[in-house]
Amino acid sequence: MSRALPRSATAVALLADIPSTGHVGEVRAQRFAMHGDGIGERSAAFVDFARARAEAGQKVVALYPSWQPETAVRAVNFARGATRDDHVAGIAVDLSPLALSLVADQLAYLTPYVPPGMVAGLSDELPKHLLAGAWLRNVSNLASFPVSLRQQMGSLAPSVSYLAYCAPTRSLERMRPPEVERTLPFRPVRPVQLLCSTPDPALTGPFDENLPRAIGPVATRRLPAQPLGPVYWGTSKYVEFVALSAHPQALAYAAGALRTALCTWCGEPTRSRPCPFCSGNATRPLPPRPSEPPPPQGGSTSPTGGRQAPAGPAPAPTPAPPTGPAPPLPAHPRPGPRAEAVPPREHRTAPGRARGTAHNGAPPTDPPHNRPPEPEPLPDLTTHAPPGHAPEARSPHPR
Repeated sequence: MSRALPRSATAVALLADIPSTGHVGEVRAQRFAMHGDGIGERSAAFVDFARARAEAGQKVVALYPSWQPETAVRAVNFARGATRDDHVAGIAVDLSPLALSLVADQLAYLTPYVPPGMVAGLSDELPKHLLAGAWLRNVSNLASFPVSLRQQMGSLAPSVSYLAYCAPTRSLERMRPPEVERTLPFRPVRPVQLLCSTPDPALTGPFDENLPRAIGPVATRRLPAQPLGPVYWGTSKYVEFVALSAHPQALAYAAGALRTALCTWCGEPTRSRPCPFCSGNATRPLPPRPSEPPPPQGGSTSPTGGRQAPAGPAPAPTPAPPTGPAPPLPAHPRPGPRAEAVPPREHRTAPGRARGTAHNGAPPTDPPHNRPPEPEPLPDLTTHAPPGHAPEARSPHPR
C-alpha cells in the first residue's frame, strides 16, 4: 500500500526532443519535441497541455535545456497567457540530454509526494546526486564547456580523449586510464547503476575499459542515443553516461536535503528568488513541525525493533498534535529489467561523529532502537497507472 497523496498537484513537462530513458518505469514527464514550421505550431501542443492541467487544478513545471532555450521560453510565455494565471513555471536546466531525461522522469515520479514548489526546486537538487557526463574523442566544438587551447590541440592526437562532467559539477579533463578512479569528482551512494548511450557503438572501447571499472556499478544499461546529444557535445564521437544511486531511499534523501521557504505571494515552498511560478521575491520561513513525544523509557524490545511499554498502569494519553505528519517520501523507483538488487553497504559512524550526520555521502543512520519504522513500499510501477488524475479535494502540502 502506498502512502502517496490522493492526487498529484504537479504535472512535469520537458520541452525538448529528449526521449525518456525508461529507467523510472511507466511514470514519465510529458515530452514535447517542439518541432514545426513556426513558433505557434511548435508551441501549440504544450499550450493545450498546460491549459488542460490548469483546468484540472494542477500546476505545470516545464523543464527545458538552458543551452537551447529560445523556443521553450516562448512556449512557456504563451501557456501563461493562455491560462491567465501563474500556474506554469519554466525551469532552465543545464544538463546533458541523457541526464536531463532522467531528472525529468524522477521529478514526475516525486510529484505525488511533494508540492509544486519543491518539484521546481528539486530540478536543481537532483543533479547534485548524479555523476553525469561523456567520454569525448574531440573537444574542439564543445561549446557548453570552457575549453583551453591546449585541450583543443590535444584533440588532434589520435590517442588522446577526454572526460567531460556536467553533474554534479562541470569539469573537463584529459582521460588518463590509471587516474580515472582517483579523479572522479563524485561517487553516488552505493549501490550504483550506470546508464550510457552512444551514436557509434564501435567507439565504446576506451569508455568500457576505464569508467565502469572506476564507478563499480551493479548494473549497466545501454540506451539509444539522444537526438540532441551531438548538439550538446559538439561531436558524434562520444559516449554519454549517467551514474545514479539505486539505494531504496535515494530520492527521499535528495528531497530531504532541499531547503525551502514559503513565497509570500502564492504560498508555494520555493528555493530560489524570484518564485518560479509568480516571480515574487519575498519569502517567509516555513512553520516549525510539531514535535513528536519521546518514546517510553524501559520495557522490552518488540520483534519489529520498536520498544514496548513496561508493565504497570498505563500512562495518561498524550494529546495528538493539531496537524498530522506529512506523508513519507517514496523509495527509489524500480530500475530497468537488467538492474540487480544489491543490499547497500553499511556505513559505520566514526568515533566522535555526531549521530545522524551523513558519512561518505550516505543518508544519516541511527541505532536500530531509535530508527523510525520504514515507510510502506510503493506499488509496482509496472502494474499501476501513474498518478495525475484530479480528485475533488486537494491534499495539503507536506511540511
